[in-house]
Amino acid sequence: MISFPFDNSYARLPEHFFTRQAPVPVASPGLLRLNRALAAELGLDADALSGAEGAAIFAGNLVPEGAEPLAQAYSGHQFGNFSPRLGDGRAILLGEIITPDGLRFDMQLKGSGRTEWSRGGDGRAAIAPMLREYIISEAMAAFGIPTTRSLAVATTGEYVFREDALPGAVLTRTAARHIRVGTFQYFAARGDTDAVRTLAEYARARHCPDAEGPLGLFRHVVGAQARLVAQWLLVGFIHGVMNTDNCAISGETIDYGPCAFLDEYHPETVFSSIDHGGRYAYGNQPRIVQWNLARFAETLLPMFDADEQRAVEFAQEALQAFPAQFEAAYQAGLARKLGLADPAPELARDFLALLAEQRADFTTSFRALAAAADDPSRDAPGFAEWSARWRAARPDAALIRASNPAFIPRNHLVEEALTAATAGDTRPLDALLDVLSRPFDDQPDRSRHASPPRCEERVLQTFCGT
Repeated sequence: MISFPFDNSYARLPEHFFTRQAPVPVASPGLLRLNRALAAELGLDADALSGAEGAAIFAGNLVPEGAEPLAQAYSGHQFGNFSPRLGDGRAILLGEIITPDGLRFDMQLKGSGRTEWSRGGDGRAAIAPMLREYIISEAMAAFGIPTTRSLAVATTGEYVFREDALPGAVLTRTAARHIRVGTFQYFAARGDTDAVRTLAEYARARHCPDAEGPLGLFRHVVGAQARLVAQWLLVGFIHGVMNTDNCAISGETIDYGPCAFLDEYHPETVFSSIDHGGRYAYGNQPRIVQWNLARFAETLLPMFDADEQRAVEFAQEALQAFPAQFEAAYQAGLARKLGLADPAPELARDFLALLAEQRADFTTSFRALAAAADDPSRDAPGFAEWSARWRAARPDAALIRASNPAFIPRNHLVEEALTAATAGDTRPLDALLDVLSRPFDDQPDRSRHASPPRCEERVLQTFCGT
């Protein structure tokens, strides 16, 4: 049997933190995609995993030795409304892998069948949304943005029923930790202060062992989330469902549902078909992350101080650091995107205003600055006055190229790859993943993957797939 270096610390927490449950077997396991590079990083044998035994593990038909499968309990605010009982309704945490470097990563199956938390759902997933998570999470990793990673996608030989009958799949996901703000909310909503304290100490020891107590943990998470959402904005990423159950304590991007990337720049851009009020619009994301962190603070108040008023003051002080931390990370990133060593808020603001006014493509507009840095003839129409001020700041073309991806998961190309793969043709998927593995490199033979969509190719809505 294939060996995994498991050491399952979460399974050693109190039993009411989860339900012990094996994944539900499928009819005919097959391996659609294996992330060989990630397997190597985890210290796993990619050749062994590429065979029938690997397919059986990734589909949920074979539980590897040392795994302790479980479904985690959590709650969450979904579009601002609190749901006290969510949990892993279609996911099973197999265990925690210790890498050759001594790092610890969760290994989770997504789409692996009904659990106690399924709430009437089938616990399954279709090929397209699982491949969407694979594509975009791997692109985020290539951008250098903290994220869960996709190790494999297995086919099931079964259909799942949404609007139509769709071929089923299971995603194998790795993460530094699957603890969410909603995990803390689950116990706080039940008045289980001991469980919140246990979870806080577990999370602190795993993610920020040098932090002092629950307040130190909270401050660490505030900083991590401030930096994360700044990085999202810098590549034009829109999460789409930034509920508290999709907000990871680890500071990783987690749960890629109706996510998308900007084509034309505008702060109010929304793609998610379920975000009717624009709560999670591109430009709203920093505010929403801070709102989620306020909900996290509420769960930890009894641990901040025995005196409720002092506890609230500690929480407010820590939370009020978020805007400055976000702004520092965002402005520093914008400066790099403009090729500047130091933040230039006015130049950045004016450039974004021009992009919005002209409905210009976010990614290609920033990348084109590399060519324009030393050559005014390469300025975009309408940008001459701004460009003169920008060139006076002596931008560095190499820094621009290193800070602005030439390639992002263009929404129309993602949809093209998913449609083809669902029909059995993985060539567009393979090409897209190859391009996205080197997003900052010039790849002249892949100009189609760098270009904005034509009018008829534009994707206006993305869907969750649950």
